[in-house]
Amino acid sequence: MSYSFLRESKLYIVYSGTKYRIYTSSAISLNQTFAEDSYSVKTLHDQSKMFEGSIINKANPASFSFDVPLTIEKDESVIIDLLSDLTAGQLKKFDIFIVTTNSTFKLENAVITNGSMDFIPDNPFIIRLEGEGTKLWRPGNESFNIEASYTPNASVHSEQATRTPLIVYPVISADSLDMTHIISVNLRISNEINWANYSTLQDSLLITNNDTDTIMFPSTYTVEKRTASGEIRQYQVDDNVSQFDNFSTNTDLTIKAIKVGNAPSDTPFFQIRLNPISYTARVDVAPVFTQSYDFKSLEDTIITLYENNYS
Repeated sequence: MSYSFLRESKLYIVYSGTKYRIYTSSAISLNQTFAEDSYSVKTLHDQSKMFEGSIINKANPASFSFDVPLTIEKDESVIIDLLSDLTAGQLKKFDIFIVTTNSTFKLENAVITNGSMDFIPDNPFIIRLEGEGTKLWRPGNESFNIEASYTPNASVHSEQATRTPLIVYPVISADSLDMTHIISVNLRISNEINWANYSTLQDSLLITNNDTDTIMFPSTYTVEKRTASGEIRQYQVDDNVSQFDNFSTNTDLTIKAIKVGNAPSDTPFFQIRLNPISYTARVDVAPVFTQSYDFKSLEDTIITLYENNYS
């Protein structure tokens, strides 16, 4: 008997005909449930049927989440591209594979719905990803050939020989004014999607009991809303206590991640600009006073990710 352990598993994604090995933390989740409709079988002539009947003919959208430490070598840069880009109202689709010691699992047509980063100089720089997909299934055992399952065969991304974790500190500017004494920054990009109705009478008649190949799966979606939000925390000192108003509805915000040990003016490891955003400021009373700025994108916000700094 052979158990499957998460620490021995490997995660791959296939995007645009290329397979990438994505090194994650232990926080990995894949899940898909089926929709069940129940109905009463009790009749006027037979009141003894207390249990309800059940019909299962479609699957709910699959969900996934995993955390990816960002490295100096930037082999994982594809996930930044998948999170940030929105083309013709659609997110970029990709497939996820998890290979264990005895199985290969595949999540088809995955899209990233949430990505968040914490810019804290005390912890490694990590991006946390969540998303949804159409179908989660097991195409084979641990020897399943991922590349050969595509036509033409998927190529394999060439990795660097090393993987170097990164610790960064945030450099923030609001309307070209540099913010000082920053404690931490959180950034979250959210894509709210709505799956189109995929349950039809014709397809339901083709379903065979206990055969998942005939179950109806979701296929298309629309992006209903996109939001970039987060929080900036800084120590309250005499030179910044009156730096900003209590709120703003038209601020140009730039967030940079600078490698610890480098000067604030050095080329950032990661950089994003949100223009414009709204924010509200608040004071946090503690042994050391701090102030926080909760920011959020607006209807005409332009998100500019400086990918040349990262990818």
